[in-house]
Amino acid sequence: MDETAQTPTTRRIRVLVAYDGTEYHGWQVQPGFATIQGVLEEIISGIEGSPVHVAGSGRTDAGVHALAQVAAFTLKNPIPPWNLRKAINRLLPPAIRINTVEEVHADFHPRFDSVAKTYRYTFHRTEIVPPMDARYVHHHPYALNEEWMREAAGRFVGTHDFRPFAAKDERYIRGQSTVRTIFSSDLHREGDRLIYTVRGSGFLKHMVRNIAGTLIECGRGNLPHNMLPRKSGQTAPARGLTLVSVEY
Repeated sequence: MDETAQTPTTRRIRVLVAYDGTEYHGWQVQPGFATIQGVLEEIISGIEGSPVHVAGSGRTDAGVHALAQVAAFTLKNPIPPWNLRKAINRLLPPAIRINTVEEVHADFHPRFDSVAKTYRYTFHRTEIVPPMDARYVHHHPYALNEEWMREAAGRFVGTHDFRPFAAKDERYIRGQSTVRTIFSSDLHREGDRLIYTVRGSGFLKHMVRNIAGTLIECGRGNLPHNMLPRKSGQTAPARGLTLVSVEY
């Protein structure tokens, strides 16, 4: 045995991932389904030559997109970050891309270390959706009072119990906190699109999609726009939702 041989040191790697979630069953690995985490783990494990767990900043739902999902994993492979990015992207399907790769401290965790996330939900308001946009917007051409919707959006700012806006989940039934802080919550027009942008300390399962559905009901006059609604509208479709950024 060569006593001078050195054991490879481990490195904690943080990556910024963009993806079109249309064909994927969300972020989290699920047996029998194609997921973003599953694809990344398969490819990165192949590069490493042993199983690699890829942790994400959050679990985006099936069909939800991301401009800047943050993920992290630990490697022994000495490949430089810029070459690692090339190697992963060469093997990834076109719907998933690694935009940046960097080494971080060994204890970094993309979910537990985050301090804020920003999501964007996009409604398309005209009769016809351009084919190139159809995968990324919720088509809603029906009458809405957009001023009421803007006022309702602002009511979500602050620290509240968002249980009425969360999907059913055993974690919440067992008593996990459903209190979250929303730092900003804005709705504005961009041409044919109505765009809702929300930045918060964290989000519950389906929370942003339920808020988007609630804004529709406020725009219809079915829920109050001049106070924080006490119940949710229908869950808006996943395709209109994009994770924009994660802050640390």
